[in-house]
Amino acid sequence: MGKSAQQQQQQLTNSPKKQRSAVEDINDRLRCHNLQESLLSSASGYSNYRGILNWCVVMLVLSNARLFLENIIKYGILVDPIQVVSLFLKDPYSWPAACLIIGMEPLFYWMILHLFNLTSLLIFPSASILTVTSITPVGGVLSLGTYTVLFLKLYSYMDSNKWCREIRHAKAKRMTRSYSCPIVAQSNGSAINTNVSYPGNLTHRDMYYFIFAPTLCYQLNFPRSPRIRKRFLIRRLFEMVRGNDQKHCPKILEMDFSRMVERLLKLAVPNHLIWLIFFYWFFHSSLNFVAELLQFGDREFYRDWWNSETVTYFWANWNIPVHKWCLRHFYKPMLRKGVNKFLAQTAVFLASAFFHEYLVSVPLKMFRLWAFMGMMAQVPLAWFVSRFLNGNYGNAAVWMSLIIGQPIAVLMYVHDYYVIHYGSTT
Repeated sequence: MGKSAQQQQQQLTNSPKKQRSAVEDINDRLRCHNLQESLLSSASGYSNYRGILNWCVVMLVLSNARLFLENIIKYGILVDPIQVVSLFLKDPYSWPAACLIIGMEPLFYWMILHLFNLTSLLIFPSASILTVTSITPVGGVLSLGTYTVLFLKLYSYMDSNKWCREIRHAKAKRMTRSYSCPIVAQSNGSAINTNVSYPGNLTHRDMYYFIFAPTLCYQLNFPRSPRIRKRFLIRRLFEMVRGNDQKHCPKILEMDFSRMVERLLKLAVPNHLIWLIFFYWFFHSSLNFVAELLQFGDREFYRDWWNSETVTYFWANWNIPVHKWCLRHFYKPMLRKGVNKFLAQTAVFLASAFFHEYLVSVPLKMFRLWAFMGMMAQVPLAWFVSRFLNGNYGNAAVWMSLIIGQPIAVLMYVHDYYVIHYGSTT
């Protein structure tokens, strides 16, 4: 009898601890934003740009490789390699300096309604684009991009409020409300943020703030900046207006393999520079502009992806809003269900590959799976780079995959689009 009484007493003391740990776990899932500046802002204090130096080296090598191949195609090999080797063998003192060579180095029905609503956000816009002939590819990409962002936001809104219900069922004492709620002014002129427990956050004001906020993850306590900095806002607006550019894609039809490779290298550098301009324009200028207008405090839209030594590090740090969404609503739930890390990572890449292909194939009205296969190819590439390449070599491999990989996909889609709309290559 004494032992059973002791066991019951231990269970009673452990149950509040388990309950508190469950509530803390759900609270950790709900909080994913902090008050911080973007890395490229001067206020962040960040100064590690080692990956940029490797990028310069890779760009220099690729630019000269393109010129080298172009000269061979135009003029052929003008210098006999055998004569050069024999010359060095006859006169060893004319060899290059050795130092230069060495130095290179639970509600079921409600869940059904939610899923139906989310699925319709992906199906109806794509069906409209495929049936209405007047919609251009650019308009299709903008429409599908908007609805895809709305899909991810609503899924996060649904999932986060489900966690709030779990906390409520676990009899949590208090739950802070989102800072997107109205600010109540005091008599002395200062302002305080009202805190409302769930379900007090289920208001149109709270939801629409989240819809326009530069994040994909809903949270009941968004960090807020103290004021709107007008100079910062004007600088970001100026960068957004100045960042427009055009892209030229050379024709690749009726080419042999060497000419196709030469055109690929010629397209790689400008395509990559346009991608870098787009990254800065969107992830730094545009998102910071919106965040400043809404006083959204978490400005970590990217991390130091330019220093990536592995492919997985790049994909986890170049697009933080999408990475947070995948980690919070897709990857970690799979781990909690017992799925191993490799299968969970592969599933994340599979979902990303689907959305890449969805955003390209539907506006172009052709399904070639080039973007899908390019994303899935990142899985073996990530394994190879993390296993065989380290340090600067791994960083250079990541830069090479970015500079060469995207133009390959662009050439594939340009070729197929041209063939479908303007005739065959014969």
